[in-house]
Amino acid sequence: MNDPGYRVLDPAELAAAGALRQFSLDVLHGLSEKPKRLPSRWIYDGVGSELFSAICELDEYYPTRCEAEILTRHAPEILGHTGTGPIDIVDLGAGDGRKTSIVLTATLKQKRDVRYVPIDISQSAMQGLVKDMRTRHAGLAVGGLVGEYFDALTWLSQDTTRRNLVMFLGSNIGNFSKVQTRVFLRQLWEALNPGDLVLIGWDLKKDIDLLLDAYNDAKGVTAQFNLNLLARINRDLGGEFDLKNFRHYATYDVYSGAVESYIVSMVRQSVAVRGLRISFDFDEWEPIHTEYSYKYLQSDIRTMAADTGFEIVSEYEDSRRWFTDTLWRVTKEKPRA
Repeated sequence: MNDPGYRVLDPAELAAAGALRQFSLDVLHGLSEKPKRLPSRWIYDGVGSELFSAICELDEYYPTRCEAEILTRHAPEILGHTGTGPIDIVDLGAGDGRKTSIVLTATLKQKRDVRYVPIDISQSAMQGLVKDMRTRHAGLAVGGLVGEYFDALTWLSQDTTRRNLVMFLGSNIGNFSKVQTRVFLRQLWEALNPGDLVLIGWDLKKDIDLLLDAYNDAKGVTAQFNLNLLARINRDLGGEFDLKNFRHYATYDVYSGAVESYIVSMVRQSVAVRGLRISFDFDEWEPIHTEYSYKYLQSDIRTMAADTGFEIVSEYEDSRRWFTDTLWRVTKEKPRA
């Protein structure tokens, strides 16, 4: 066969190369700053995702159990707000799909025209999730989308015959700053149609010792999870981090209302990252910021809804009032003639 003189690039190949490039740039940027920082999203490779699943099983980590209680108790009522027509249950950040499965089980019992639409930037993660959900829920219609959240939602919303129920569970929204949260919610509002619904998980402010225990568990799983950032730099970028020279540290800022997670260098050291052709210097006890996890009052959440164009439909709390899932409706004024 003759060489055509060109090549059609595989989108999956491009996505993988683009992700590695962005990881490299984020590491170079973050470790060159004062104070140092690394985005928490890079913790979640295969190893990090397994560690987070283990965290969800810990006695100290209450959010997973609280939200499972809410969804088990209120899933039929939540679905009742979607009407009787066909719906797409759109999942942003599904993780292992355990909490989503509670809602999907309720829809299958109602024998509704329901399609499950997980959205993820990773094609490999999508393949695994779709296979697993089809195994868990026989007969489930699945239409996953590989892409950025808002690009996928905008494409999905072109079909106005199906109502969207968008789920952003697990207090993932707490990883955004207050400003980033407003921007995210406004983008979400813009991408959806009037009458669409969103179900968002929020971790509520509570006893500070409970918060500190949840991010500093006795078994050290959260520490392994946080330190996986350095391990990933070693694996993917040729880093030479000795994890024994670093420790996990999490604290609560009473002013911002956020649990802040850090990786702290316990010794003065210089660490090479061969893939970046650079070494980074650390002072003794110098921190790297890795994650914010904001906690909210119900009044904060209601203000967020009002500021970003949503109407509050209902608020669901667990029995201890540690966590809430809020159901909001998209409201938009009709354009003037």
